[in-house]
Amino acid sequence: MKHISILVPKGAILGSIEGPRQVLTEVNKFLKSTGRPALFKVQLVGLTEEVPVCGGKYTVFTDAVVSDIQKTDLTIIPALDGDMVKIIESNRDFLPWIVDQYKAGAEVASLCVGAFLLASTGLISGRKCATHWMAANDFRRMFPDVNLVEDRIITDENGIYSSGGAFSYLNLILYLVEKYAGRDVAIFCSKAFQIDIQRDSQSPFIVFKGQKEHEDEPIKKAQDYIEQNFQDRITVDQLAELLALSRRNLERRFKKATANTVVEYIQRVKIEAAKMSLETSRETVNEVMYNVGYSDTKAFRTTFKRITGLSPVDYRNKYYRERPSLN
Repeated sequence: MKHISILVPKGAILGSIEGPRQVLTEVNKFLKSTGRPALFKVQLVGLTEEVPVCGGKYTVFTDAVVSDIQKTDLTIIPALDGDMVKIIESNRDFLPWIVDQYKAGAEVASLCVGAFLLASTGLISGRKCATHWMAANDFRRMFPDVNLVEDRIITDENGIYSSGGAFSYLNLILYLVEKYAGRDVAIFCSKAFQIDIQRDSQSPFIVFKGQKEHEDEPIKKAQDYIEQNFQDRITVDQLAELLALSRRNLERRFKKATANTVVEYIQRVKIEAAKMSLETSRETVNEVMYNVGYSDTKAFRTTFKRITGLSPVDYRNKYYRERPSLN
């Protein structure tokens, strides 16, 4: 039987504690109903026996404290809410325990912004990690040595897992269920909890907001210029001349400040504008393309799909909703 430790940090989001517990408990029930033994021993593990979560609105009574758990097979780190620096500090005593358990053979899975606590252990330095796209800029700033893969729903590397944002953590839990209990059990849980088992990207849900929490004023001016003139053809040389910087200096500073190259930033601003048009207007795809400054249909469709994971037509079909008539 696999021992699962669902951590209960201070400031945790209740749903990402209870959600995994429900799914893993349901796995045991399903296995028993088919004549197989239960697979998981699931425990809520805290630093104390009572833990305030969701800003103190709820209290979780843990099954054990970390000093009680000598060995576990999987540590699940739930999503957290609040100032991440303060949250990590208030849960710092989890970190050596997580590291010790991993070194002793346990796997580790972080859910959504639980990735901040995972990254604080040092276990994913130089490795891939996913988190909520809304927290991507903060994550990169706090953990520049971690390879953040913003579009991914799931990462799996050397016994360490992470998930994308919000309820996409359920896709990671299903992934682990399939790994531990088999495809048939994962499919049952997918149906029972109505989770799309095939989701592998959070790109369609990402809203691009340029990283501006930096102190490089010329780069902020470049960002503002791009965002105000995205319909035009903007070149790196043009921006460099505008800011009186060398091209090489601009590209180096832009990448350091925004985590995007200049060209990537221009593309993402254009595609974000295209997404908004596809969601709210009845313009054709070609009209949307021209309005955001593309003239090459193939280039537009290729860039759009690379950034969003969907073709422009599929994106419109997914998100466009005609406004009801007021008559």
